[in-house]
Amino acid sequence: MPIEAPQSREELIEKGRNALEKSMLELIDLEKMPSHVALIMDGNGRWARKRHMPRIFGHRKGMETVREILKAARDIGIEFITLYAFSAENWSRPRAEVSALMHLLQDYLKQEIDELDETNVKMLTIGNTSKLPGYARNELESAKMRLNKNDGQKLILALNYGGRAEITMMAQRIATLAAKKEIKPAQITEEMISENLYTAGTPDPDLMIRTSGEFRISNFLLWQLAYSEILITDTLWPDFNRAEFFSSIAKYQKRDRRYGGVKKES
Repeated sequence: MPIEAPQSREELIEKGRNALEKSMLELIDLEKMPSHVALIMDGNGRWARKRHMPRIFGHRKGMETVREILKAARDIGIEFITLYAFSAENWSRPRAEVSALMHLLQDYLKQEIDELDETNVKMLTIGNTSKLPGYARNELESAKMRLNKNDGQKLILALNYGGRAEITMMAQRIATLAAKKEIKPAQITEEMISENLYTAGTPDPDLMIRTSGEFRISNFLLWQLAYSEILITDTLWPDFNRAEFFSSIAKYQKRDRRYGGVKKES
């Protein structure tokens, strides 16, 4: 069952939390929503540093933003949300910070599982989650199992994820099939490649949003972002709110998506 948006934009605007949010909602066309939005949630550490606090405080504040943005996406009918939660490169951070992030993941799943279930959210993961600490991995698998029956919004957590590693894994899978003579090189297609990635069965993102003003994709969804619209905001992730998310959707809707083609003359 596809996720359902409010009956009308007027109803949505009426439920807006403040004047800025209402004004952003007025710009959105509910008939032209992206089906999949991916987010690089950057700036937690800088948010904490600006307040002379340890980095983990920024990550905790960022967890509140995750809750708000997921709800905002549900409110306007976005079915797929992918969050770059922990990259393969993040293991190089100080051990104490990595441990804190893993416990934060565990806490998030414990705190949010009831609401996620009540709002019909299904949770998926991409990345090599087998390398997560046992306590975090067990909590993750328990949450996925509980939410597996749901058919509303799909929350995709990228954990121990790296785009190059994903493509390498895909190449190894297809090379193994070729070595066994189950396929010929000429049979390898873009569809076959997509079917052997972590994201098999999931549409490519229509829009990728990165917070904190960094103009790079940081090894995130290298294959899948080929024709995604990309939006960079200077806002740090803990300060990224519903109004700015709705503004991002409105900006996306103004883009002319050509997929490498030429704009058609009207």
